[in-house]
Amino acid sequence: MKTGSLSLDTPGDAARAAELRRVKMQATLVLVGALALFAVSKSLVGTHPAFGFVAAFAEAATIGGLADWYAVVALFRHPLGLPIPHTAIIQSNQHRIADKLGEFIEVHFLEQAPVEAKLREIDFGSFIADWLRDRKRSDDLARFTLRLLPEAVQATETSGLKTFIIRRLNSQLQAIDLAPLAAGTLRAFVEARRHQVLFDDVLRIIGETLAQPETVAMIRAKIRAELPTLLRLYRADKFLMDKIMASASAFFDEVRGDPNHPFRGEFDRMVLSFVERLGTDPAYAGRIDALKRDLLARPELSELAESVWSNTRSFIERSANGETPVLRHHLAGMFVSAGEALAGDAELRGEINRGLVTVLKSFISDQKRGVSTFISDQVKSWNMDQLISVIELNVGKDLQYIRFNGSMIGGLAGLALYTAEFVLRLL
Repeated sequence: MKTGSLSLDTPGDAARAAELRRVKMQATLVLVGALALFAVSKSLVGTHPAFGFVAAFAEAATIGGLADWYAVVALFRHPLGLPIPHTAIIQSNQHRIADKLGEFIEVHFLEQAPVEAKLREIDFGSFIADWLRDRKRSDDLARFTLRLLPEAVQATETSGLKTFIIRRLNSQLQAIDLAPLAAGTLRAFVEARRHQVLFDDVLRIIGETLAQPETVAMIRAKIRAELPTLLRLYRADKFLMDKIMASASAFFDEVRGDPNHPFRGEFDRMVLSFVERLGTDPAYAGRIDALKRDLLARPELSELAESVWSNTRSFIERSANGETPVLRHHLAGMFVSAGEALAGDAELRGEINRGLVTVLKSFISDQKRGVSTFISDQVKSWNMDQLISVIELNVGKDLQYIRFNGSMIGGLAGLALYTAEFVLRLL
């Protein structure tokens, strides 16, 4: 339906229009017949008293039919085209009817209680779950989302939102106190005994390094350089080197093979002491904070962030253009998984339903005045001739039967009055 016009081409309109014309013609024939019967019976009253009863019935039927014809016509238009007051009621009161219709919708249909009751009957959560679980719908949603992403990325860049986000993110990172965070992370690491695994790896690496010929040669040269010349002649450096290597290897193997070795306990105390100082010592906190500021100020970090952003934007654009289906398939799978998870979580569906009821109830409450105004404005803009044609097509047949009833009831009333008068004259 377009503003200012109403469609009369719906299926069945032609049949209803033909039926309306037929009933109108019948009602008119009844009125004409009543008038003719009145004229004939009135002229024959002198020949027999019975014609008086017929004339009374026909006269009252004619008056009743005319009165109801006038009432039906006056509802829609001026009878016989004459500008009689209080006729063409619908046309004359179009704006008032429009305002009252909008008010009626606002008061009786958009009230908070009935709207909330109706909304609570709808299972939004199940609808969303079923919708997302459909693979084709999720795939279409993924395509739609991908079509929007490049524009969103471009808008982020051109609007300055990206700069704002970067600055805000940098500000948030600068505000983070890393010392307690690092201490807590390390404490959890120690409580899980993960530091001992790291300790074993360090011992293994040291053992393998000491076994390397290059390392042995370097240590032996260092020992040889520190020994007196006399001891060098007796190759004491080799003897010492062999002893050191054997002792170190045996010690490392002993520590690695014994979970309760005292050296491990010392390592535990050392690590825990470091963790404690990291969380409480202002000096440590200051060093970590300075390291954080230096890292965030590095131009390499900005270049890395820009590179990540550029690659992400390129990937999104290629995905939106259909060059790579990876992101689309991933999004579609994510939507399907979300639908399946939602279908199996009654509590979450209940939360969604309650949330949507609250939001929609509030939205409708805020907008119901606008809906009322919209309906009122629409009705005011309608072409009244077309509107009346629509009303007549749908209820005109029933209104025409009022004319039949008016003729019959009027005739019976006239007959009853004439009979009472006749009886009184006889008395």
